[in-house]
Amino acid sequence: MTTHNFDLVVLGGGSGGYAAALRASELGKSVALIEKDKVGGTCLHRGCIPTKALLHAAEVAEHVRDAAHVGIRATLDGIDPAGVRAYRESIVAKKFKGLEGLVKARGITTVAGFGRLQADRSVAVGDDIYVGADVVLATGSYSRTLPGLEIGGRILTSEQALALDEIPDRVLILGGGVIGVEFASVWRSFGAEVTIVEALPHLVPNEDIAMSKGLERAFRRRGIQYSLGVRFQSVAQDDSSVTITLEDGKEFSADYLLVAVGRGPLTADLGFEEAGVVLDRGFVTVDQELRTGVPGVWAVGDIVPGLQLAHRGFQQGIAVAERIAGLSPAVIPDSQIPKVTYSSPEVASVGVTEEAAVTAHGTDAISSYEYNLAGNGKSEIIGTGGLVKVVRLKDGPVIGVHLLGDRVGELITEGQLAVAWEAHPEDIAPLIHAHPTQSEALGEAFLALAGKPLHAL
Repeated sequence: MTTHNFDLVVLGGGSGGYAAALRASELGKSVALIEKDKVGGTCLHRGCIPTKALLHAAEVAEHVRDAAHVGIRATLDGIDPAGVRAYRESIVAKKFKGLEGLVKARGITTVAGFGRLQADRSVAVGDDIYVGADVVLATGSYSRTLPGLEIGGRILTSEQALALDEIPDRVLILGGGVIGVEFASVWRSFGAEVTIVEALPHLVPNEDIAMSKGLERAFRRRGIQYSLGVRFQSVAQDDSSVTITLEDGKEFSADYLLVAVGRGPLTADLGFEEAGVVLDRGFVTVDQELRTGVPGVWAVGDIVPGLQLAHRGFQQGIAVAERIAGLSPAVIPDSQIPKVTYSSPEVASVGVTEEAAVTAHGTDAISSYEYNLAGNGKSEIIGTGGLVKVVRLKDGPVIGVHLLGDRVGELITEGQLAVAWEAHPEDIAPLIHAHPTQSEALGEAFLALAGKPLHAL
């Protein structure tokens, strides 16, 4: 048994873990980064990056189908699953190589193997022990399922869906959140018949109701079917199909079932509780600065309650590294972290929904404005509908920005700045947005809430 000493030991090399390692190294700390698979974690290898590559391929397919609309003669002969997979894997491989090079250049010691937290706060990897003055837990998440719903055969999680070497003719998706609607968007663009089953009353149920309803309308136009408001009851499969039954007795059948009911914290059997780390429903309990109850042990990313987003993991990893180094980075609440669903159309948001704002402040204290992308020149050019919705406190700051439309995810950073800096629409209205851009739609909403609409009544 060999003991290795570092200033910081990071258990988990995903978004939160490698961000903590990189920032700590910048700040002069010696760092060991322990990862049982590949540095980059779920986001790089099985989540954010490969799914967005799929979505881009789907967008290209739609552009070819619609090429005649803009005067271009083109024919879509079909989808080549092997070619799409090669494209996707090439993107992942290039990003992985770049990340490996960056970690190496920063002098971080990467340890390949399964790490387990010990009672004395060290981390065991096989016969080796890694001891840090501080330890960051960043072990990530796994795809959840439901009681009575066993993954296997024609029942897939997102990881198995990515590995499919065929385009299904018919597919069912259990769960209408981010993962579910993104895969629905891809498969429909590739020619599949898609049905989403969501137990809650709307798709993307955590978004503002105007965005959910707008996405539902857009999906109907695209031919994506969905069942809302009825819970899953049972499933059966054979060699050629899978059938689910809902609590109201309705049945749906398809070639495959994608289970997209969220992700759970990957904390079991890692020694956390034995070391004194408190878990709540599997999530690590931390204070607002991401300290666990064990001195010198921190937690970041998907194992911490709240939004399970790669960029939240980046932010938390950076913040913890800076706190360990004696700095005092700001605490960023989840309400100031942007969210994007990369379907077609996209949904993007930051801050609170109008419903949440009314609950917190009362109807009379809230003002909101919706600007339809039909009035936006660039949106008309690229062929997307949608809307921009801004929520403010009356005579006060912007507290929510919500967007629906192709490519609107690129606009949400402006919304984040408005919300995080507590800007009033009157502060933003004089600032000019380049024409023609989709960002003008946000500018129109700010102008309207400031009492001086331009391209709207």
